[in-house]
Amino acid sequence: MDDISKRKALGEFIKSQRSQIPPLSFGIGTNTRRRTPGLRREEIAQLCEISVTWYTWIEQGRTVSVSPQALARIADALRLPQAKRSYLFKLSGKKDPQLPDIVDDQIPAEVIAVLRNIKTPAYLLDRYWNVVSWNRPAQTLFAGWLDQKSQQKNLLFYTFCDPAAITFISDWELRGRRLVAEFRADCGMYLDEPKILAIVERLCNESSAFKYAWSLQDVTEKEGGERRFHHPTLGPLCYQQVNLRVANRGELKLVVLLPGG
Repeated sequence: MDDISKRKALGEFIKSQRSQIPPLSFGIGTNTRRRTPGLRREEIAQLCEISVTWYTWIEQGRTVSVSPQALARIADALRLPQAKRSYLFKLSGKKDPQLPDIVDDQIPAEVIAVLRNIKTPAYLLDRYWNVVSWNRPAQTLFAGWLDQKSQQKNLLFYTFCDPAAITFISDWELRGRRLVAEFRADCGMYLDEPKILAIVERLCNESSAFKYAWSLQDVTEKEGGERRFHHPTLGPLCYQQVNLRVANRGELKLVVLLPGG
């Protein structure tokens, strides 16, 4: 979906939600005849503290300058439940300013249980690409990294700053560049977040390969496919990688490596 289509879809979604709001739920009387159901544009605009003209343009998909704060006020005025609110921000390509920061100990126990019961290497990435949980096969595969308690468990720092990764990952240079492009796509709406900025700055300082790959401005979705490794004791290994998102926790990514290729 291109930018114009996204703006149109966003406007149509907002309009549809406005039409479903009973005026009485806001204490607005219905003595006057309404040509369409729901609240009028000027009523929502007033609730959002934005101009009617600008709000109209948003519904018509005519503006690209909608700030996350304005979208949050619209979502609040429309009283959107979480699923619809997330969808609104996904269409806009903006970060919800009210999105809570996720910390490791908030990972649902059932997600950890699923991960631990997978029989092939699997690990869970957070928004910053920290490996926040992994199973025993993954610990065996990534020996020297996931089995070391004191070592940083960040996929980017491992790939670009651990010398062992260069010989362990087949086609390291190509895979590294693709990894950076996937990270840029994954955190696109969070690039101004201090923690993301700090990660990128540190990686640029510690790895010339990352700095160069980041400067390319490449963007690609995180896809599966063949992954080859040269394990120090098990020898050459080949997997098919599958990437999954955790329902209602879109910042968590489950990566599963299936044998064969």
